[in-house]
Amino acid sequence: MAGAVATGTHGSGNAVPSLAASVAGLELVTAAGDLVQLRRGDADFAGAVVSLGALGAVTRVTLDVEPTFSVAQTVYEGLEWDTALDRFDELTGAGYSVSLFTSWRDAERIDQVWVKSRSTDAASPVPTAPPTLLGAPAASGPRHPLAEIPPEPCTPQLGEPGPWHERLPHFRLAFTPSNGDELQSEYLVPRRHAAGAIGALRALAAPIAALVQVCEVRTVASDPLWLSPAYGTDVVALHFTWHPREAEVRAFLSELEAALEPFEPRPHWGKVFELPGERVAARYPRWDDFAALRARYDPDGVFGNEFLARMGLVPVRS
Repeated sequence: MAGAVATGTHGSGNAVPSLAASVAGLELVTAAGDLVQLRRGDADFAGAVVSLGALGAVTRVTLDVEPTFSVAQTVYEGLEWDTALDRFDELTGAGYSVSLFTSWRDAERIDQVWVKSRSTDAASPVPTAPPTLLGAPAASGPRHPLAEIPPEPCTPQLGEPGPWHERLPHFRLAFTPSNGDELQSEYLVPRRHAAGAIGALRALAAPIAALVQVCEVRTVASDPLWLSPAYGTDVVALHFTWHPREAEVRAFLSELEAALEPFEPRPHWGKVFELPGERVAARYPRWDDFAALRARYDPDGVFGNEFLARMGLVPVRS
């Protein structure tokens, strides 16, 4: 690989930007058949990158890239939550990408912490991982985030360096990511609310554990994209891989969302959530600007659908 995508949804003390923030340009076809090309810095660009399909059909995306680099990952086990929250910046700054995995069967400890460290370029050595992280020992062998699944689907661990595209994903391309038979939810809260939001999850550990396969916590840097969940603030992402029991999951999400409400959660657009449109809209300072942009690009609502209507962005069709 000659180059790497410049950003990704990784957790770090410096909060690496989301993949959407690496979009430098895009091309879309509007409902009227017009071809629109936008570049970073254009008036509509920040509203168009994350647009829920409401502006038109995207036909081309241009991404920022950087020279390729190597990554090595190490998994640590049994880190105490109290320590993690007391030293959160140190923990999330332990590597280029840091993910905390928990099944919530133990509200006192994190099952696994995945730390991915990078070289400065392809020819530079990757820093050697320490044997412990904030008191948590490195795993003695490869691990899968779901304890009951063998680790073969996961990318190489144990500090073995390799190209970024073979280490930054948790799972090898030839295998099914995670479990595969699942539902997913994700809520992104401002980083300043990390301790409070995670504390709310710890208080709900038992009902979460009854429905979840695994939960991942990571950090993402702020960006200027109007409908990005990281718009205007560094965030902590709280991701849930649920068992495929949709009725039970949806019933519980209302309780989970109520517990997270004081911490200003923004739901992941492509995953399961129950928040009503008006509460979602209130989380985005440029929501009205995006609604106006949508109306200008698609005045007849050709690209409207039930979800956009639920969010209040297009009229409900009779």
